[in-house]
Amino acid sequence: MLYRKFGKTNEMVSILGFGCMRLPIIEGDVSKIDEEKAKNLIRKAIDEGVNYIDTAFPYHGTGMERGGESEPFIGRVLKDGYREKVKLATKLPSWLINTREDMDKYLNLQLERLDTDHIDFYLVHALEKKTWDKLKKLGIDDFLDCAIKDGRIKYAGFSFHDKLEVFKEIVDYYDWSFCLIQYNYLDEYNQAGIEGLRYAAGKGLGVVVMEPLRGGRLVNSIPDEAQKIFKKANPDRTFVEWALKWIYNHPEVSVVLSGMNDPLQVEENIKIASTSEPNSLSEEELDVMNKVKEIFKSKIKVNCTACEYCMPCPVGINIPRNFTYYNEYHMFVNKENEQQLKARYFSLKEEQRSNKCVKCGKCETHCPQGIAIREELEKVTATFL
Repeated sequence: MLYRKFGKTNEMVSILGFGCMRLPIIEGDVSKIDEEKAKNLIRKAIDEGVNYIDTAFPYHGTGMERGGESEPFIGRVLKDGYREKVKLATKLPSWLINTREDMDKYLNLQLERLDTDHIDFYLVHALEKKTWDKLKKLGIDDFLDCAIKDGRIKYAGFSFHDKLEVFKEIVDYYDWSFCLIQYNYLDEYNQAGIEGLRYAAGKGLGVVVMEPLRGGRLVNSIPDEAQKIFKKANPDRTFVEWALKWIYNHPEVSVVLSGMNDPLQVEENIKIASTSEPNSLSEEELDVMNKVKEIFKSKIKVNCTACEYCMPCPVGINIPRNFTYYNEYHMFVNKENEQQLKARYFSLKEEQRSNKCVKCGKCETHCPQGIAIREELEKVTATFL
């Protein structure tokens, strides 16, 4: 196992972290963790050198409002001396915070659920602009200062899902030790992206990466022409290895989280994390990755950057989300996942779907990309309905 310095903390962390959001379950019920199987997986990973364990209040629950089963389970797994072997990370459920007192209430509850007297890496969960503005007013900085001072948490960080400018604002607001961002070879310029990664690292933050495989799509939904490029370049290298090595190649990345739920996944990820130094990919390998990225890009139907200048729609359509689901359908669709990708469209509220467009054209007057939004929304509708 390879280790990297975790930003300005000087802690050394395994470059592979165990994400505990998708543990093995029983009978398809996310709230019923297969405890024996999951315990064996996590302890095997720790025995092989993984020392970063990541969970959160809602993981393995049936709703964001209620605590899930992941935290209590992790508390049990880390018995028998395993707690001392790892850096434990969990997250403040930011969507449940309405007062300054709520912050202490949930942190104290999480300490009980995890059966520990401190949390090594505590994150403010899923920050975006609206939630961030609310937490600032409620005193999130005072809460974090107090929790660090009294020893309930060792280091403060945040996880993020929004635009680059919001990311930079959050980084600059508080003396964070680390952050958690979505990053993979298709999200190089989405959300915080490469610029945010470098910005945070430049400020001394350790950077943890989530969704390195885009929810498995960079393994199970790769276009045939991209598969051929990978196999021609190195027939023995798996798609997982290509994707993870591309991230590990960035010296700014401290930890990559993987939601492993099978012994073979643990073995493969540990093997990759034992051979992936920063700046180790050759020019030829980077060229392979660029060719694959271009194939994915060629399948994008609408050049929407999700800037949201088209919003709000007068009738309530979520224009950027419709285009996201439309683009991802064409990028990843195959016989096995077509219905799953179509279901994402129907996760939108009825009034948010493309077929509700009244063709007023207001959105097009604000689009900096010059997208013929009304015409493209018709295509979205034709694809999904």
